[in-house]
Amino acid sequence: MKGRLGRFLDTTGRRLGELLESIRSRFKNKGAGVAAVADAPVRPRGLGQFLEGDYSNAAGHRAYKLYVPGGYGDAPLPLLVMLHGCGQTPDDFAVGTGMNELAEQQDCLVLYPAQPVSANRSRCWNWFSPGDQQRDQGEPSLIAGMTRQVMADYGTDPQRVYIAGLSAGGAAAAIMGMAYPDLYAAIGVHSGLACGAANGMFSAFMAMRSGRPLVVRAAGRDGGARARDIMPTIVFHGDRDTTVHPANGDRVIAQSKDSAGMPLRMERFTGQVPDGHAWSRILYSDPAGRTVLEQWIIHGAGHAWSGGCAKGSYIDPRGPDATREMLQFFLRHRQSLGD
Repeated sequence: MKGRLGRFLDTTGRRLGELLESIRSRFKNKGAGVAAVADAPVRPRGLGQFLEGDYSNAAGHRAYKLYVPGGYGDAPLPLLVMLHGCGQTPDDFAVGTGMNELAEQQDCLVLYPAQPVSANRSRCWNWFSPGDQQRDQGEPSLIAGMTRQVMADYGTDPQRVYIAGLSAGGAAAAIMGMAYPDLYAAIGVHSGLACGAANGMFSAFMAMRSGRPLVVRAAGRDGGARARDIMPTIVFHGDRDTTVHPANGDRVIAQSKDSAGMPLRMERFTGQVPDGHAWSRILYSDPAGRTVLEQWIIHGAGHAWSGGCAKGSYIDPRGPDATREMLQFFLRHRQSLGD
């Protein structure tokens, strides 16, 4: 038995050595061949980069972080803009939502604009300021400008550019969807407010606490913006949110419905995350059967991103997974550039 085992190991070792030698001889003194292999469009997974950048225009300057997935190459990729909430940073928001990990799987670029304390001492996006609610003005111009900068610098599919945010970032995302319907194909608002829900600090607190905004208006669409029948929108909101009243999620959906210009079919589903939150999901479909609005109400949840990693701030890991659901919703929608 020992002799048979020894012969088997000798034979296996010899064959392995022959295979390795064959591989070595194939590339020996063939630098061009090695270079050709190195230059091939290899798409490794898990090797994405989280890069720093900045953008400036007449409204000011903002830094940002950009996640570039390992699969980045010649093919144009979707771009998702993520607007953090008050007290957060791009790094914190990325860790908590887990969006970079999902973008690595789905081959998406993810842009995280950073709100500095010089613009708001709590790092909130100034969604309540009239000067930051209009197209080509204030913070909307900065966010749109860096979006276009990344689109120009990287292989981005202009039909698949999306924007989402949490809390103040969610309110800012709602503004961006109304102000730039020609730039973003869909928006996501998590624990945020409708565009134009306030016109100052007092009305902002009123809208946040009661869910009854002083006024809801669409952001200015001058400057060549192309009107659309409806902005595809996905909303997440906890029904125990004591920071931004849950009724604000209803108002985001209502604002999008008001712009639909068509009848929408509604469906309602309910479910339960194992060892987590129960949820209600409401879908609104257009006459062609395409889901254009999606609203998630997380029962028992407060003011936090649903799902994700507890290492980030304002995260409720008891789900459902807002990150995955938002990205799935986004990737089903494309901008109609020819309209």
